[in-house]
This record gives sequence, structure tokens and C-alpha cells, in this order.
Amino acid sequence: MAKELAIETRGLTKQFDRHVAVHDMDLQVARGEVYGLIGPNGAGKTTLLRMLATAEDPSTGEIYIQGERLLRDRSNPALKQYIGYLPDDFPLYDDLTVWDYLDYFARLYNLKEPRRSRRLFDVLELVDLTHKRNSLISTLSRGMKQRLSLGRTVIHEPLLLLLDEPVSGLDPIARQQFRDIIKALREAGMTIIISSHVLSDLEDFCTSIGIMELGYLVESASLKELYQRLSHQQILISMLGSPDPLIAALRNYPGVEEWEIFPGTQQVRVQFSGGVEEQANLLRSLINANLSIAQFHPTQDNLESIFLKLGHKQAS
Repeated sequence: MAKELAIETRGLTKQFDRHVAVHDMDLQVARGEVYGLIGPNGAGKTTLLRMLATAEDPSTGEIYIQGERLLRDRSNPALKQYIGYLPDDFPLYDDLTVWDYLDYFARLYNLKEPRRSRRLFDVLELVDLTHKRNSLISTLSRGMKQRLSLGRTVIHEPLLLLLDEPVSGLDPIARQQFRDIIKALREAGMTIIISSHVLSDLEDFCTSIGIMELGYLVESASLKELYQRLSHQQILISMLGSPDPLIAALRNYPGVEEWEIFPGTQQVRVQFSGGVEEQANLLRSLINANLSIAQFHPTQDNLESIFLKLGHKQAS
């Protein structure tokens, strides 16, 4: 059975004078997904998110949110209730307290008591700022301010969350805290589109990936499918002594596609097409051949390697 879509675009295009920022895009994002949008600066990611958030009108094409069409030149108030949008430059009001800031946006979304106060407490707990509820925003760290911005974005419990470079400029601990919140929101059933240049952050929690180049969506697939199709399995094997006996054993072993000896070492990198069971059989075979194996370490191409590989394929 086909998954229900949180987002669908048909022929979506945005042109600024002579520059086409988004080209004829057909995008589908299923409900409950965390969809990572990656690509270099100028690829069109921000323009796409702005159109999905109703902050920018398309030049041509159609956008459907939760199956309902966004109407151009209309305010779309009902559909906007579904959407939470965090741009990369959203301002904070430094002279407000954390509580007053969230309360202000809760009132804008017409949340009434007692629901409003309950929602504020829930969001403060979600973004780990309960202890800062009475603090001025000007006293918060960058990571806290970013979590507060996310809290403001989800105060009205949107079904769809659009995040534009939310971890940009954050230190590793703050990025991990932000990732943990995203995971909690996904577990709560929210659909999330997140753009980022930090590919390792997306790899950790995204279910699908879209790659944009010069306004085109050049790849859109589940992370699992991308790995199956483009990620190469490698095994690093180290010997006690010369690697020559290892090379001889590998030459005719099924699944071994090629190998490379690291100069000046006894370590060999093997391109291997087999799965986990085949890896175990290979290790067992090498040990049974009385080879002195010091290290046997399977690895796999990460998202960054896949991205670079796809970029090379597009350029060639």
C-alpha cells in the first residue's frame, strides 16, 4: 500500500528575473519521514523550503500539504496550521524571557488556557529549557537560543516541520542535543524536512535524502536504498607479517572485488560485495588457512562519500 504523503510538489519552479532557483521539481515526502535536503550553497534548498512554508510563491507548479493544495495568492490559513518553519536567520527578542517569548507565539496561534500553559511547559521540557524559563533570551548560549527557536516553531504542534540549516554554527554538544530533539519529534509522528551542509548530522537520523544541484532535485531516495545502491562495503584486514599470503587467499574468494595494500604496512583494504554472513565466512576461511589476522574491520561508505560520488556522476 502506498504511503500517504505529507508533501507533494508537481512541476514546482521558482524564477527570480533570469535566475531559476528551483527547476520543475517533483518531490514526494511520506508522512512521518525525516527528509534530509543536501546540496551546496546556491542549490535552491532555502528557496524550496520557503515555498513549502508559504513564505514564497512559486512561479509555476503545485504544492500539496497533507493532500491539500496550497493556493497561490491566498493566505491558506488552515494549511499554515500544519506547518512549522524555522529559517536560518529567524530573529529572537533578547529583552523577553524564555517563557514570555514562547507565550507570545502561543497566543499568535490562538492557543487558549489551560492548553496554552500546558503546551509551554511541554515545549520547555522538550527543548531542555525548563530551568531557563525566567531567563532573558540575551543571557542564553547559541545552542540554547537555537533550541528555543525550535520550541517556538513547534508550539502549535504542527504536522510538518521545515528546518533550514538548524545546526549551522553549533558546537558538537549543541548539535547532538538538537538531533535528540528531532528524533523525539519524529517519534511523536511529525514529518520533518531538514537542510544541512553537515552531512554526518543528517546521516544519524534521516530516513530519506534529497540532493539538490543548481535548482534540480538530482536524487531522492530512502537512506537505506542509497546505501544499497551506492555504498561500497570495505574490510580493513591487517596481518602479522607479510600480507602476501593474505592476497593469495583473497584472489579467488567470492565477493572480493579488488584489494589495495597500504604502502609500508601490513594492512589491506578489500572491496567486498557480501553481507554480514559472508564477512563472517571470509574471516573463518582466513583463520582456517592459518593466516595471522591482527585486524578484521568491516566499514561502509558514509553519506558524505555517497554525496561526493553522486556529485562526480552528475559532473561526468
